[in-house]
Amino acid sequence: MSLTVRQRDLYVYRLLDLLMAAIAWACFFAYRKKVETGSLTWGQLTDDRNFYLGIIIIPLFWLSLYFIFDKYKDIYRLSRLSTIARTIGITFMGVLVLFFTILIDDLTLDYISYFKAFAVLFLIHIGFTLTARMLWLTRSSRKLKNGEVGYNTIIIGGDKNAIELYEDITGMSKSLGHNFLGFIDSNANSKNLLDKHLPNLGGVAQLDRVINDNKIEEVIVAIETSEHSQIKKILNKLFEYGDEVLVKIIPDMYDIMLGTVKMNHVFGAVLIEIKQEILPAWQKLIKRMMDIILSIVLLIILSPLILIAVIRTSFSGPVIFRQDRIGFNNKPFKILKFRSMHVGAESNGPQLSHENDDRITPWGATMRKYRIDEIPQLWNVLKGQMSLVGPRPERQFYIDQIMEAEPQYKHLLKVRPGITSWGQVKYGYASNLEQMLQRLKYDLLYIENMSIALDIKILFYTILVLLQGRGK
Repeated sequence: MSLTVRQRDLYVYRLLDLLMAAIAWACFFAYRKKVETGSLTWGQLTDDRNFYLGIIIIPLFWLSLYFIFDKYKDIYRLSRLSTIARTIGITFMGVLVLFFTILIDDLTLDYISYFKAFAVLFLIHIGFTLTARMLWLTRSSRKLKNGEVGYNTIIIGGDKNAIELYEDITGMSKSLGHNFLGFIDSNANSKNLLDKHLPNLGGVAQLDRVINDNKIEEVIVAIETSEHSQIKKILNKLFEYGDEVLVKIIPDMYDIMLGTVKMNHVFGAVLIEIKQEILPAWQKLIKRMMDIILSIVLLIILSPLILIAVIRTSFSGPVIFRQDRIGFNNKPFKILKFRSMHVGAESNGPQLSHENDDRITPWGATMRKYRIDEIPQLWNVLKGQMSLVGPRPERQFYIDQIMEAEPQYKHLLKVRPGITSWGQVKYGYASNLEQMLQRLKYDLLYIENMSIALDIKILFYTILVLLQGRGK
């Protein structure tokens, strides 16, 4: 499959980062040699095995850092000013890591100060990297403005807001990268003003088909105030595509003043980009590392309790209870628990537990009170099926019921389900559909505000709940 212009330019951008990192390290290595010996010859570099290792391994380290902490998906959406700020921050962090892992015992530091060595490496790396990046991004920006590169775009709307926006964008002297393919008619009962400019691709009900058939990369929502009842329905559909489809919207002044719309960039046309990234890549990595490390530590610390639970549970039948749940990206998995109910408790079909549930064994009631029955789910976490913190996974039987009342539940499937969650701390085990819907509000708030700091806060409150024995 041939690469697009955007893909080729992205690969060149990454290759430049790799090349600049190698050149920067070679220059720093030469500087070290000169400081150490008082002179520098080509043979001093080429005869040193560490020189070759450095220009191979160090650039790979920098590339890994950029993949984790930088924006490495589409250079045509990058702001040069933001790129400069991010590059400075990542370079400072990377040099700090190199300094304390490779350079701290370097003999060269006997000749110069730590600060000077740090500053020299930082300035050399940032100088080469930023120069290459700015030159390439400036070239890319020029191609975008000249209309050589564009994104397949549709407008949702058709009345005054939509026509004004379309004329505003197309009337600009420089392109914003929009390749308009048509519009979605949000109000089929009125005459659509965009008909004379763009083909009508259908109504909101055909949005999924239009996006998939036309490989749409950007959607601009420009509906009238009188049609705002459709916003929820439209955004629910668009959010399913994650970062594959960029969503921009004309907000009301009321929405802006409330701060309900998150924005990254303000464009020439009055548009605000709706951020769909749930968690930055570096936080995803830290979250996963936390899951693995804490799960292993907890399994070791809780091993005596696990042994007691295994022995006590085995008196009345199987120790482990396995149940089908729906997890990340709608993928089913087997959730593990210490069995807290009598064998065959759901022989008549799925049932939610409730207070004074006679299906729960006496020992099971004790386990559920302190959440001991959830401990085997640490294995689900280690397998990558769950996280320590995340929305509780449900069975398909109940998901179908929840979706009928609140279609927003599908947003919970964008993240790994968790052993504990904001909703779990608030409600514990949901005993009925109403409580499930109440818990859903907290889980959606968690998704909207997801961060490592919030995970730590939820874990702290979970510990308080466990110590107080407030499980159900």
